[in-house]
Amino acid sequence: MQIVVLAGGVGGSRFTAGVRRAYPDATVTIVGNTADDITIHGMRVCPDLDTLMYTLGGGGDAERGWGRLDESWRAIEELRAYGAEPTWFGLGDRDLGTHLVRTGMLAAGVPLSEVTARLCARWWAHDPGLRLLPMTDDPVETYVEIADAEAPGGRRSVHFQEYWVRLHAVPEALALTQVGIEAARPAPGVEEALLGADLVLVGPSNPVVSIGPILAVPGLRDAVRATPAPVLGFSGILHGAPVLGMAHRLLPTIGVAVDAAAVGRHYGARTGSGVLDAWVVDTGDAGSAAALTADGLPTLVHDLVMSTPDATAAFVRSAVDEVLESRGPR
Repeated sequence: MQIVVLAGGVGGSRFTAGVRRAYPDATVTIVGNTADDITIHGMRVCPDLDTLMYTLGGGGDAERGWGRLDESWRAIEELRAYGAEPTWFGLGDRDLGTHLVRTGMLAAGVPLSEVTARLCARWWAHDPGLRLLPMTDDPVETYVEIADAEAPGGRRSVHFQEYWVRLHAVPEALALTQVGIEAARPAPGVEEALLGADLVLVGPSNPVVSIGPILAVPGLRDAVRATPAPVLGFSGILHGAPVLGMAHRLLPTIGVAVDAAAVGRHYGARTGSGVLDAWVVDTGDAGSAAALTADGLPTLVHDLVMSTPDATAAFVRSAVDEVLESRGPR
């Protein structure tokens, strides 16, 4: 069985861990978001790819949700002592090794998809059925236009990481720009994975800065719409709030309410102009299911709390079985 998961970082890694638990014999290809990548202190950092790699490889810090387990922070303390900016982005000593290796390979002309495969070879040697593909080899970075009374015109633009990490998403987000997305091309293997999949899962990651950029890479939305596999989306908005992260601060920038039904309508059904065959919402949002289904987006209701990989595996398997049964034999 060939499964493709579209995913961001923290929520995407927890979701994918459940998918792996649900389908241990499948080949699971993760298409990871790279639109929040950033160059820090001369190193290329890919937060979502690294979180997926560490978490699924058993080396991630489960308590923080990102970074390495058993981390230390001496290098960043030295940088701060020198006043080397930026000082707000956390770079752990173990984590630095990944960034240095990646940056060196990129500088030597190795594309990001190949770099990622080489890095994952260390972490996923125990599970050759896992594969991580960046959405694109081309650099893409997200900038957030924020309200700032002291800036000219009352607004200024900051890198997404500064908005998220340093500013904690407190200033009002007015607009987003993904620099480089229009010229980006799908990384090798991404379109082929989607078109050859038996199942495509859109993870409960941030619809604006995680799943949105993946679908915005020219050609990828078309590939999702063209796949013969069923495409299921899982809501990361539960009871009117994001289960992880701060998606509620960014959804208004694309005109989408902080609501599971609104996000489902944003993705849309493949029978129309959207990308989904089914949308899965939490039991607390069950009241929206009938209306969404009546409007052409079949909507399923399951307990979507990712408390453990087993709990996640249970709702993924149940939702997939429900969709496959409704489709009948292929």
